[in-house]
Amino acid sequence: PAYAAYGRWLDEQNPGWLKRKHLEAEGVFRRTGITFNVYGEDAAEERLIPFDMVPRIVSASEWRRLSRGIEQRVRALNAFIHDLYHRQE
Repeated sequence: PAYAAYGRWLDEQNPGWLKRKHLEAEGVFRRTGITFNVYGEDAAEERLIPFDMVPRIVSASEWRRLSRGIEQRVRALNAFIHDLYHRQE
């Protein structure tokens, strides 16, 4: 349901236009350095950070659940970093 309105809009779009927009975005990523290298491979070529032209739509209920998990992980990371730089228990 969260994708219904977006899905209707996307269905109405010209596939050629969407492809051009995708290529434009790739060009911007390359020009601005949104790339990475895989070291250790023979051809450690510069790669684009993976991205999707279709946005991820998160409903309010999904976001509430996600945000609790994100907050929990931030607290855990902060506790780890505090311990690392202090008592190291």
